[in-house]
Amino acid sequence: MFFPKDIKYHPEHTWVKIEGDIGIIGITDYAQDKLGEVLFVDLPEVGESISQGEVFGTVESGKVASDLYSPVSGEVIEINGELEENPEIINDSPYEKGWMIKVKIKDVAEIDKLLDYDEYANTIGS
Repeated sequence: MFFPKDIKYHPEHTWVKIEGDIGIIGITDYAQDKLGEVLFVDLPEVGESISQGEVFGTVESGKVASDLYSPVSGEVIEINGELEENPEIINDSPYEKGWMIKVKIKDVAEIDKLLDYDEYANTIGS
């Protein structure tokens, strides 16, 4: 399993990459592996507000539907439209092409509450 070191992780297996005051959010390689083939993703609309630790959408596979927990609070400014037609991109590229949403981060201090690479690896026993 692959985990980038330059991003932060939520204990519920989502990640955020920080680019200035923008957060790019997706699910981890661990999460997509446990889900199996992703068949559908339900994401918020552009303009919606999301809150750290709260559900912002769901991802469905042949095995299960799973809630998506936001690693940061903010306003959704972009959705990865490719996932609507090709949700399996999440399985192939969870950290790059399979990103889910971009948000304008409301409170950068929330980033300090997230897990770094080593902490996340420890939570999943890697």
